[in-house]
Amino acid sequence: MGYGKAEEKRMNFADAPMEALDRIYACYDALAKDFTTACTRGCSLCCTQDVTLTSLEGRYLLRHILKNGREDLLLSFHDNPALETAGRVVTTNEFAQLCFSGKDLSEDGIPSARQPCKLLSHGQCAVYEARPFGCRCFFSTRPCEKEACAVVDPFLLTLNTVFLQFIEHIDRGGFFGKLEHVVVALERRIPYTAAGGGTWPPALPTNCSIPGLLIPPEHRSRMEPIVSNLVQIASGIIRTGHANPKRSN
Repeated sequence: MGYGKAEEKRMNFADAPMEALDRIYACYDALAKDFTTACTRGCSLCCTQDVTLTSLEGRYLLRHILKNGREDLLLSFHDNPALETAGRVVTTNEFAQLCFSGKDLSEDGIPSARQPCKLLSHGQCAVYEARPFGCRCFFSTRPCEKEACAVVDPFLLTLNTVFLQFIEHIDRGGFFGKLEHVVVALERRIPYTAAGGGTWPPALPTNCSIPGLLIPPEHRSRMEPIVSNLVQIASGIIRTGHANPKRSN
Protein backbone atom coordinates (compact mmCIF):
# COMPACT_ATOMS: atom_id res chain seq x y z
CA MET A 1 0.00 0.00 0.00
CA GLY A 2 2.89 2.28 0.86
CA TYR A 3 2.11 5.57 2.54
CA GLY A 4 4.79 8.21 3.01
CA LYS A 5 4.91 11.57 4.77
CA ALA A 6 3.54 13.33 1.69
CA GLU A 7 0.47 11.09 1.59
CA GLU A 8 -0.09 11.53 5.32
CA LYS A 9 0.01 15.31 4.90
CA ARG A 10 -2.46 15.15 2.03
CA MET A 11 -4.87 13.21 4.24
CA ASN A 12 -5.10 16.41 6.34
CA PHE A 13 -4.45 14.85 9.75
CA ALA A 14 -3.89 18.18 11.51
CA ASP A 15 -6.91 20.48 11.49
CA ALA A 16 -9.44 21.97 13.88
CA PRO A 17 -12.00 19.12 13.61
CA MET A 18 -9.31 16.53 14.38
CA GLU A 19 -8.17 18.52 17.41
CA ALA A 20 -11.78 18.88 18.55
CA LEU A 21 -12.34 15.12 18.19
CA ASP A 22 -9.25 14.49 20.31
CA ARG A 23 -10.72 16.70 23.05
CA ILE A 24 -14.13 15.05 22.78
CA TYR A 25 -12.55 11.60 23.17
CA ALA A 26 -10.59 12.80 26.20
CA CYS A 27 -13.73 14.34 27.72
CA TYR A 28 -15.68 11.13 27.28
CA ASP A 29 -12.90 8.90 28.61
CA ALA A 30 -12.80 11.02 31.78
CA LEU A 31 -16.59 10.68 32.24
CA ALA A 32 -16.52 6.95 31.51
CA LYS A 33 -14.38 6.28 34.56
CA ASP A 34 -17.45 6.84 36.74
CA PHE A 35 -19.51 4.10 35.07
CA THR A 36 -19.62 0.53 36.31
CA THR A 37 -18.72 -1.92 33.56
CA ALA A 38 -18.32 -5.65 33.24
CA CYS A 39 -16.16 -5.22 30.14
CA THR A 40 -12.61 -6.54 30.51
CA ARG A 41 -9.51 -6.81 28.35
CA GLY A 42 -10.04 -9.51 25.73
CA CYS A 43 -13.86 -9.29 25.88
CA SER A 44 -14.82 -8.84 22.22
CA LEU A 45 -18.32 -10.25 21.77
CA CYS A 46 -19.61 -6.79 20.83
CA CYS A 47 -16.67 -6.03 18.49
CA THR A 48 -18.37 -6.68 15.16
CA GLN A 49 -18.25 -5.28 11.64
CA ASP A 50 -21.46 -3.35 12.35
CA VAL A 51 -19.71 -0.38 13.97
CA THR A 52 -20.43 2.95 12.24
CA LEU A 53 -18.44 6.16 12.30
CA THR A 54 -17.97 9.56 10.68
CA SER A 55 -15.33 10.34 8.09
CA LEU A 56 -13.62 12.48 10.75
CA GLU A 57 -13.26 9.42 12.98
CA GLY A 58 -12.04 7.51 9.94
CA ARG A 59 -9.24 10.04 9.45
CA TYR A 60 -8.41 9.84 13.16
CA LEU A 61 -8.14 6.06 12.86
CA LEU A 62 -6.03 6.24 9.70
CA ARG A 63 -3.65 8.70 11.37
CA HIS A 64 -3.06 6.21 14.16
CA ILE A 65 -2.56 3.29 11.77
CA LEU A 66 -0.07 5.16 9.57
CA LYS A 67 1.79 6.72 12.49
CA ASN A 68 2.38 3.26 13.93
CA GLY A 69 3.38 1.69 10.62
CA ARG A 70 0.41 -0.71 10.60
CA GLU A 71 -0.67 -0.35 6.98
CA ASP A 72 -1.14 -4.12 7.02
CA LEU A 73 -4.31 -3.58 9.03
CA LEU A 74 -5.86 -1.79 6.08
CA LEU A 75 -5.50 -4.75 3.76
CA SER A 76 -8.37 -6.56 5.48
CA PHE A 77 -10.77 -3.81 4.39
CA HIS A 78 -10.16 -4.52 0.72
CA ASP A 79 -11.57 -8.05 0.75
CA ASN A 80 -15.05 -6.79 -0.11
CA PRO A 81 -15.33 -2.99 0.03
CA ALA A 82 -18.42 -2.88 -2.23
CA LEU A 83 -18.90 0.83 -1.61
CA GLU A 84 -21.52 1.15 -4.32
CA THR A 85 -23.72 -1.31 -2.40
CA ALA A 86 -22.92 -0.12 1.10
CA GLY A 87 -26.60 0.05 2.01
CA ARG A 88 -28.53 2.84 3.70
CA VAL A 89 -27.45 3.88 7.15
CA VAL A 90 -28.88 6.80 9.12
CA THR A 91 -26.60 9.32 10.79
CA THR A 92 -27.22 10.23 14.44
CA ASN A 93 -28.37 13.77 13.64
CA GLU A 94 -30.54 12.51 10.80
CA PHE A 95 -32.16 10.19 13.32
CA ALA A 96 -32.60 13.13 15.71
CA GLN A 97 -34.30 15.16 12.97
CA LEU A 98 -36.70 12.28 12.32
CA CYS A 99 -37.49 12.13 16.05
CA PHE A 100 -38.22 15.87 16.27
CA SER A 101 -40.36 15.81 13.13
CA GLY A 102 -42.36 12.79 14.29
CA LYS A 103 -41.55 10.79 11.16
CA ASP A 104 -41.40 7.01 10.87
CA LEU A 105 -38.25 5.64 12.50
CA SER A 106 -38.52 2.13 11.06
CA GLU A 107 -35.20 0.66 10.01
CA ASP A 108 -34.69 0.07 6.31
CA GLY A 109 -30.93 -0.30 6.27
CA ILE A 110 -28.70 -3.29 5.69
CA PRO A 111 -28.93 -6.34 7.96
CA SER A 112 -26.47 -6.86 10.81
CA ALA A 113 -23.25 -8.63 9.88
CA ARG A 114 -22.42 -9.82 13.41
CA GLN A 115 -19.02 -10.87 12.11
CA PRO A 116 -15.91 -10.14 14.23
CA CYS A 117 -14.29 -6.77 13.54
CA LYS A 118 -11.38 -7.03 11.13
CA LEU A 119 -9.22 -4.98 13.48
CA LEU A 120 -9.35 -7.63 16.22
CA SER A 121 -6.16 -9.55 16.96
CA HIS A 122 -6.47 -12.49 19.35
CA GLY A 123 -9.63 -10.99 20.81
CA GLN A 124 -8.10 -7.54 21.35
CA CYS A 125 -8.40 -4.30 19.38
CA ALA A 126 -5.28 -3.52 17.34
CA VAL A 127 -6.18 0.19 17.23
CA TYR A 128 -7.58 0.58 20.75
CA GLU A 129 -6.20 4.09 21.38
CA ALA A 130 -7.85 5.42 18.20
CA ARG A 131 -11.00 3.27 18.16
CA PRO A 132 -14.16 5.03 16.91
CA PHE A 133 -16.62 6.47 19.40
CA GLY A 134 -19.09 3.68 18.64
CA CYS A 135 -16.57 1.27 20.18
CA ARG A 136 -15.29 3.66 22.84
CA CYS A 137 -18.74 4.25 24.35
CA PHE A 138 -20.00 0.70 24.52
CA PHE A 139 -20.27 -0.54 28.12
CA SER A 140 -22.29 -3.36 29.62
CA THR A 141 -23.17 -3.53 33.31
CA ARG A 142 -22.89 -7.31 33.22
CA PRO A 143 -21.01 -9.85 31.09
CA CYS A 144 -22.48 -10.24 27.61
CA GLU A 145 -21.59 -13.91 27.15
CA LYS A 146 -24.53 -15.28 29.17
CA GLU A 147 -27.35 -13.54 27.30
CA ALA A 148 -25.38 -12.58 24.17
CA CYS A 149 -26.35 -8.94 24.63
CA ALA A 150 -25.20 -5.87 26.52
CA VAL A 151 -27.04 -4.22 29.41
CA VAL A 152 -26.56 -0.45 29.24
CA ASP A 153 -27.35 2.21 31.84
CA PRO A 154 -30.15 4.52 30.53
CA PHE A 155 -28.18 7.68 31.28
CA LEU A 156 -25.19 6.26 29.41
CA LEU A 157 -27.39 5.86 26.33
CA THR A 158 -28.29 9.55 26.52
CA LEU A 159 -24.66 10.53 27.09
CA ASN A 160 -23.47 8.44 24.16
CA THR A 161 -26.13 9.80 21.82
CA VAL A 162 -25.26 13.43 22.62
CA PHE A 163 -21.55 12.79 22.08
CA LEU A 164 -22.32 11.13 18.75
CA GLN A 165 -24.40 14.17 17.78
CA PHE A 166 -21.51 16.53 18.48
CA ILE A 167 -18.97 14.37 16.66
CA GLU A 168 -21.19 14.38 13.57
CA HIS A 169 -21.79 18.12 13.98
CA ILE A 170 -18.10 18.99 13.80
CA ASP A 171 -17.78 16.75 10.72
CA ARG A 172 -20.89 18.11 8.97
CA GLY A 173 -20.39 17.91 5.24
CA GLY A 174 -18.32 14.76 5.72
CA PHE A 175 -19.81 11.29 5.43
CA PHE A 176 -20.96 8.39 7.59
CA GLY A 177 -21.13 4.61 7.35
CA LYS A 178 -19.75 1.28 8.46
CA LEU A 179 -16.07 1.24 9.38
CA GLU A 180 -15.00 -0.77 6.33
CA HIS A 181 -16.79 1.50 3.87
CA VAL A 182 -15.58 4.73 5.47
CA VAL A 183 -11.94 3.65 5.59
CA VAL A 184 -11.90 2.47 1.98
CA ALA A 185 -13.69 5.64 0.82
CA LEU A 186 -11.02 7.77 2.53
CA GLU A 187 -8.19 5.71 1.08
CA ARG A 188 -9.49 5.92 -2.47
CA ARG A 189 -10.05 9.65 -2.38
CA ILE A 190 -6.77 11.12 -1.14
CA PRO A 191 -6.59 14.07 -0.63
CA TYR A 192 -9.63 14.53 1.56
CA THR A 193 -10.64 17.28 3.97
CA ALA A 194 -13.81 17.27 6.03
CA ALA A 195 -14.22 21.03 5.59
CA GLY A 196 -13.55 20.90 1.84
CA GLY A 197 -16.38 18.55 0.96
CA GLY A 198 -14.49 15.87 -0.97
CA THR A 199 -16.36 13.17 -2.85
CA TRP A 200 -17.81 9.90 -1.65
CA PRO A 201 -20.11 7.11 -2.85
CA PRO A 202 -23.78 8.13 -2.92
CA ALA A 203 -24.58 5.20 -0.59
CA LEU A 204 -22.78 6.92 2.29
CA PRO A 205 -24.95 9.69 3.82
CA THR A 206 -23.68 13.19 4.55
CA ASN A 207 -23.16 14.26 8.15
CA CYS A 208 -25.56 16.95 9.43
CA SER A 209 -25.59 19.75 11.96
CA ILE A 210 -27.36 19.13 15.27
CA PRO A 211 -31.11 19.76 14.86
CA GLY A 212 -31.63 19.48 18.63
CA LEU A 213 -30.18 17.33 21.37
CA LEU A 214 -31.84 14.02 22.23
CA ILE A 215 -31.98 14.44 26.00
CA PRO A 216 -34.98 13.12 27.95
CA PRO A 217 -36.31 15.37 30.77
CA GLU A 218 -34.96 13.16 33.55
CA HIS A 219 -31.38 13.54 32.28
CA ARG A 220 -31.32 17.27 31.50
CA SER A 221 -29.82 18.60 34.72
CA ARG A 222 -27.10 15.97 34.75
CA MET A 223 -26.29 16.60 31.09
CA GLU A 224 -26.18 20.40 31.38
CA PRO A 225 -22.47 20.82 32.31
CA ILE A 226 -21.46 18.10 29.84
CA VAL A 227 -23.32 19.81 26.99
CA SER A 228 -21.74 23.15 27.92
CA ASN A 229 -18.30 21.59 27.66
CA LEU A 230 -19.10 20.03 24.28
CA VAL A 231 -20.46 23.34 22.97
CA GLN A 232 -17.21 25.00 24.02
CA ILE A 233 -15.17 22.36 22.18
CA ALA A 234 -17.30 22.63 19.05
CA SER A 235 -17.47 26.43 19.05
CA GLY A 236 -13.89 26.71 17.85
CA ILE A 237 -14.75 25.21 14.50
CA ILE A 238 -18.30 26.40 13.92
CA ARG A 239 -18.29 28.28 10.63
CA THR A 240 -20.60 31.02 9.40
CA GLY A 241 -23.78 29.53 8.00
CA HIS A 242 -23.97 26.63 10.47
CA ALA A 243 -26.37 26.76 13.36
CA ASN A 244 -25.16 26.38 16.90
CA PRO A 245 -26.23 23.16 18.65
CA LYS A 246 -29.70 23.44 20.15
CA ARG A 247 -31.01 21.76 23.24
CA SER A 248 -34.15 19.70 23.03
CA ASN A 249 -37.34 21.20 24.42
